Amino acid sequence: MIAPPLQRSMTVLNRDVFQNTLKLIAIRVPTQSIGKYMKLLSKELLNQPRMRNIVEDNDSTTTKLMLLKLDTQTKELENVSEEVKSLIKADGLDLVEHQITVKYDYWNTEEILRAILPEELPVQSSYETIGHIAHMNLREEYLPYKKIIGEVILDKTKHIRTVVNKLDSIDTTFRFFKMEVLAGENDMIAEMRESGCQFKFDFSKVYWNSRLHTEHDRLVQMFKKEENICDVMAGVGPFAVPAAKKGCTVYANDLNPESYKWLCENIKLNKIKTCVPFNMDGRDFIRNSTETLNQSCKDGSSFRFFNHYVMNLPATAIEFLDAFVGLFHGKESLLAERSIQLPMVHCHCFSRSEDPKTDILERIHQIMGYKVDAETSIIHHVRSVAPNKDMYCASFRLTPEIVFANIKRKQVEGEDALTKKAKPEEVENAE
Repeated sequence: MIAPPLQRSMTVLNRDVFQNTLKLIAIRVPTQSIGKYMKLLSKELLNQPRMRNIVEDNDSTTTKLMLLKLDTQTKELENVSEEVKSLIKADGLDLVEHQITVKYDYWNTEEILRAILPEELPVQSSYETIGHIAHMNLREEYLPYKKIIGEVILDKTKHIRTVVNKLDSIDTTFRFFKMEVLAGENDMIAEMRESGCQFKFDFSKVYWNSRLHTEHDRLVQMFKKEENICDVMAGVGPFAVPAAKKGCTVYANDLNPESYKWLCENIKLNKIKTCVPFNMDGRDFIRNSTETLNQSCKDGSSFRFFNHYVMNLPATAIEFLDAFVGLFHGKESLLAERSIQLPMVHCHCFSRSEDPKTDILERIHQIMGYKVDAETSIIHHVRSVAPNKDMYCASFRLTPEIVFANIKRKQVEGEDALTKKAKPEEVENAE
């Protein structure tokens, strides 16, 4: 393989120094015989990525030059088989010297970075693509080279116009990263397609992870047309918009005002009429969800409920599960009249345990004060996010014990809310 010149000391990208002149041996072949000799000499040709084996002959219009492999450096044809040497001699073919200059544009991102970065550092050229933005998460040892890494990626990837690097951990309240522009335009308004839908948002102010595309599709495929879906931490709508497009009625909420803004934009962008956006605290949204859903019901005698609750905030979503305790308290008779299944909850979370299912179900029990059915609950592995830290989706069905509990209520900042993290005995004894 042709490697670029090593530039280990480079701190500012200089594209001109990445240049190699290759001295090759070529066979002059009549143009009409190219096909014949391509077959006979196929193993002896240059055969390098993004390079042609046949080039124009500047000294003749009736012949072309067939370039031989890199380790053939003289007309004595070292490293060429005796059979090929005999063929060239028998057919009276001329051997000529030929030069090719290989420049910066020839090499790909990994090859250029391998020539720049210290030998002991593996090449880090992977990134997440969000529209025209390449989003990197560079470790500390790569930071002295961050600008060069960004510029090379920008050069080598046609659809990328902005390269950014994450500066710190995700904001757990509004779910976005602080980031710096490494190369290209300072344009954070991303536009992209996912799950057959269009999305637009300010990547610097909202949370988006393209690596969760498969997880978004997995859950949406569970939903049936005309079901009611409650997306508690909806972001800009990666679950909500495809679900609504499928034919579900979706109530989608996010606490971040910017996420809410772009969620509304994406609902309009996709011409969705069955997705209702909210900008509330997740716990309050869950508690008010059933009442809000039924306010839109034309037939006041019927009772509507959500079939699925999606909680895609893995760092803290599990802490909001207490909001389901007593969710249908006082509605027992309405539900008893109909043969229905209680809602499914899909809660994303992290676990470092060697037994994640036990770990996650125990945490759910601790937060809610009640156990869910371990046999029917599904703990789905979503992806690994760090060594010994994995993301999961806990899918379980709410139980009558949970949703009909008569939990003690109190005023919190002037609003009626469930007591946070109520103990089982407090729930049972509440008036």
